Amino acid sequence: MATIAWMAKAKKPPKFSTRKRNRCSLCGRARGFMSDFGVCRICFRKLAHRGEIPGVRKSSW
Repeated sequence: MATIAWMAKAKKPPKFSTRKRNRCSLCGRARGFMSDFGVCRICFRKLAHRGEIPGVRKSSW
């Protein structure tokens, strides 16, 4: 419930530009946000494992 409220608040225009908070487009997480892809690190990892992000492959050695 709290995540839904924060996501709704993030969609509204902020009073000041410094109050804008980047959030994951899939889960709404604020921390670990990757601006190049618009998702958090956890969702990025899931998408990379499934091969849904073009040009990204999980490295293993």
